[in-house]
Amino acid sequence: MKPLTVKDNVYSVGAIDWDRRLFDALIPLPDGTSYNAYFVDGGDKTALIDTVDPTMTGVLIKQLKDLPPVDYIICHHVEQDHSGAIPDILSIYPKAEVLCSKTAKGLIIEHLHVDESDIRVVEDGEKLKLDRYTLEFIYAPWVHWPETMVTYVPENKTLFSCDFFGSHIATGELYVTDWERCYEPAKRYYAEIMMPFAKIIGNNLEKLEPYEIDTICPSHGPAYPEPGMIMDAYRDWALSEPKNVVVIPYISMHGSTDAMVKHLTSALVERGVGVEVFDISVTDLGKIAIALVDAATVVIGTPTVLGGPHPLAVYAAFIAAALRPKARFASIIGSYGWGGKTVEVLSGIIGKLKAELITPVLIKGKPRPEDFKALDELADSILKKHKDNGYL
Repeated sequence: MKPLTVKDNVYSVGAIDWDRRLFDALIPLPDGTSYNAYFVDGGDKTALIDTVDPTMTGVLIKQLKDLPPVDYIICHHVEQDHSGAIPDILSIYPKAEVLCSKTAKGLIIEHLHVDESDIRVVEDGEKLKLDRYTLEFIYAPWVHWPETMVTYVPENKTLFSCDFFGSHIATGELYVTDWERCYEPAKRYYAEIMMPFAKIIGNNLEKLEPYEIDTICPSHGPAYPEPGMIMDAYRDWALSEPKNVVVIPYISMHGSTDAMVKHLTSALVERGVGVEVFDISVTDLGKIAIALVDAATVVIGTPTVLGGPHPLAVYAAFIAAALRPKARFASIIGSYGWGGKTVEVLSGIIGKLKAELITPVLIKGKPRPEDFKALDELADSILKKHKDNGYL
């Protein structure tokens, strides 16, 4: 692979990982991913913006051989898929200097064992002149680690945004050419990685407003030649009110919970409430995360196993709580054989959503007519909550 020209004297030198299907031993990657690194030839001095995952170090090094020596290595974020090749790059270019935020310095030393003498801290708003280009460093903490920063080049109005505005998608296209094709991977990426920090995302969007940005170059996925698309999407995902949608992740062992989920789904649809239903046993968790971005209500469906909720229901509830979506309401439905503490366990987990818990519907055995009536009442309660809050 050869360097690709992003702008005059700016090159993409990262790596495409077509085959990776799991990130952080947790996040499904149905479309693969990329580890984007950029080389800025400023004339007198050069800068390498981010590196690649350690598994792809050879790809980066091969591309750098065709370019002038590296003077500066910009470390936006210390997670290894961005910084993992820094030690190898320093071994090839021993005079290079690693530039990072205050918080990143210690993390680089701890995670990568880089010598402190090779690192220089840059301040928020500090500018570095590379003859023909200027690099302005903008701190963006908690997007999505505490040390994160981004880099703006005013001469070509380009923002190197690190994980901000990224997407896990392997593609040979340098730029987004089909927004519809890239929308779901970008939303998935936001949901799985950025959504827990939605309020902070909003603050950082506001921080970028004074900058005139023509191109966004993230660290994963293709670059945006029309930044308004992804920036507007982020404003919607992070800052808008929830929509008239109920997300129902569920698991059923002998059909009782499945029957309850089907009835509740029909009751909600009949009342004009949008529903997205996911069988946790076969569903890509990323699909649930995407649905949670807009949902006003989450309902967990589960049978009872050894006195508590099914382990997969616990997992789904934990993931939902960890992602901290905008959902304002939650409930639990399901079936048990003789007893248990399903509601207590799940309500303790989803309580971290800070959502109002609507009275759960937990039944013994196979659902009877009175149980379906209770589900209709739950649908009525959800409808009222959505109407009262302007979601419908």
